[in-house]
Amino acid sequence: MPADPSPATDVPEPGDPAATRPSTSPTIASAPAVVVGVATFRRPAALARLLPALVAQLEAYAGEASVLVVDNDPDAGAREEVARWAGGRVRYAHEPRPGIAAARNRALAGAGDARLLVFVDDDGLPQPGWLSRMVEAWLRWRPAAVSGPAVPRFEEGEPDPWVAGSGVFDRTVRPTGMLLGGASSANLLLDLEQLRAFGLAFDEAFGLTGGSDTMLTHAIVAAGGEIRWCDEAEVLDFHSPDRMTRAWVRRRSYRTGNDWSRVALALAPSGPRRLAERGELVARGAVRGATGLANQLRGRLAHDVARQALGACQVSTAVGVVGGALGVVSVEYGRPVTPG
Repeated sequence: MPADPSPATDVPEPGDPAATRPSTSPTIASAPAVVVGVATFRRPAALARLLPALVAQLEAYAGEASVLVVDNDPDAGAREEVARWAGGRVRYAHEPRPGIAAARNRALAGAGDARLLVFVDDDGLPQPGWLSRMVEAWLRWRPAAVSGPAVPRFEEGEPDPWVAGSGVFDRTVRPTGMLLGGASSANLLLDLEQLRAFGLAFDEAFGLTGGSDTMLTHAIVAAGGEIRWCDEAEVLDFHSPDRMTRAWVRRRSYRTGNDWSRVALALAPSGPRRLAERGELVARGAVRGATGLANQLRGRLAHDVARQALGACQVSTAVGVVGGALGVVSVEYGRPVTPG
């Protein structure tokens, strides 16, 4: 079973100096070739904010580095924005097949001979030193992947107390070097040599539902690879106003639980073990749901909005876990169907 989607499941390696920050900056001789991959779908304004920051990251990096923007829009809507930066270090690829997993796999294929591929979301904004710090962490531990924090930022105003108190937008804090059971692609370095040795790529069965990054990173750990955390390599994660609602927060919590449950089943051996996994997932979902209902009740009695929000999200996550165990799939990246 993959790691439960909660910080408490991330376990530091015994005796590992997990709190020690990577200290060896890559030199030109040691710095591996890196490609920064960006999967995008109809977010030209976000790309216009991101690409100048990525070019600055390339210029500050000691080794060979480039950016590959994979446009998942069938109309190739990002081509013009990327063309403004096109050259030897910023490349464009069009992947019209629907689903974020298809776009991420196009980035894997387009990375060529580079040793490392670092993903950042199109609505992200890496902070100064981000790329070098991710590579420093990889040089220190040589894991199959390095994950860093996505720091929430809101494009317009601040969320209401319920949304803010839900915890969905909290910045994850872990000691640098901590071993993880899984990770998000919002800020993720992949060692392509190890990934190919494991025979892994993004599972396109998760392309429209979300969770292909969860599936891949848990599969890395299941294959014996390591994922390390780098707390200093921050990426700002911008959220539009439509995400600053209770309904979106509940949907996100549901989808997180649904993805986790489906990944657990996908990684379980077939036959009786998978059946047992379904039962265990339903039981875990029931426990989390009961905890959420209790937190909602306590929050109402104490007039604690944050606790009420936490409880509501726990219930939504529980429903997602149980739904995934029973074969219910949440579709996050669906596209409108054109008549005819």
